[in-house]
Amino acid sequence: MGNPQAAVRRAFAERFGRRPEGVWAAPARVNLIGEHTDYNDGFVLPLAIDRRVTVAAARRADDLLRLVSLEKGEQRLRLAEVGPGAVRGWAAYAAGPLWALAQEGVQVGGLDLVLTSDVPIGSGLSSSAAVECATLLAARDLYGGPDDVARLASIAQRAENDVVGVPCGIMDQMAALACRAAHVLLLDCRSLEADQVPFAHADAGLALLVVDTRVSHALADGAYAERRAACEQAARVLGVRALRDATQADLDAAHDRLGEVRYQRARHVVSENARVLEVATLLRRGRPDMVGDALSASHASLRDDYQVSAPELDATVEAAVAAGALGARMTGAGFGGCALALVPAGAVADVGKAVAAAFADRGFREPAIFAAQPTDGASRIA
Repeated sequence: MGNPQAAVRRAFAERFGRRPEGVWAAPARVNLIGEHTDYNDGFVLPLAIDRRVTVAAARRADDLLRLVSLEKGEQRLRLAEVGPGAVRGWAAYAAGPLWALAQEGVQVGGLDLVLTSDVPIGSGLSSSAAVECATLLAARDLYGGPDDVARLASIAQRAENDVVGVPCGIMDQMAALACRAAHVLLLDCRSLEADQVPFAHADAGLALLVVDTRVSHALADGAYAERRAACEQAARVLGVRALRDATQADLDAAHDRLGEVRYQRARHVVSENARVLEVATLLRRGRPDMVGDALSASHASLRDDYQVSAPELDATVEAAVAAGALGARMTGAGFGGCALALVPAGAVADVGKAVAAAFADRGFREPAIFAAQPTDGASRIA
């Protein structure tokens, strides 16, 4: 999209007749493994990628929010109008963090803001958290607030939970804020302890391919909330604080009380947490070439036990592995969006062709395929 910093600066000056006070950016993320574990107090292993939301902003003397998206248009509202259920559409993701920051006791005022994004919306790369975190950093730098990354992530999560209305966990916001180049982030979603784990896949002759199926998902439509509710119910049946505290033996012993659906949902979470820790251990040992089986097992669990896959995601995984990928899985909440594949560098072209051919054979829309590199989290860039 050219130079996003220049684009938002130019648009800001044209729309508001003055210069912004600064420019901030927050990345999209790919979750290497650890899906639907975050809101179960579990473990996740995301990385930030070089697709970003870029924001230019400046304070106002009143409480007016003038929000301009170069992709979505413009909305104007007062800070007093922002709150749970009060803002619809893309503006909720930009205005929500200001409301959440004010709930922390920060005296937040009005804002002129222009944003642009090259993160595909609804792709499972967490465009929402990128908007929230870029906007939150801008508001924090201009009006004050905490420096602690975990606290900032909690504020951004509250914006999505309360203002947008999606009961997400904290992984996406932590990934957008805390990830570092050449690493994946092992995050304990209960303690928010974050460990930077080296991810030297290129040194091992591997590429991480992301396949955007172009099937948009919508998390506010109830399916996400249903999965979360099933997990919370299962935890109550098991008598544990969260499914992070359960074992497979616990699930088997309580199978009849759980019922088949809740048993399957819980089995995914328990097995997925184990896979995250397995992959982190292998990466610390410098063996990214050995994590493929865990990635593919994760996809099977999401497809069969958690039932959040889609035909396009399944076709991607099947075709990628058949063409030489070490492993592949859907990434993100599911029902569409993206898949990833860990591929020997020499097989990248073959895997891309195989996935494209699989989509064409099934009459699916042509996917977008790109290589992802782990990059740094959100920051002020000007």
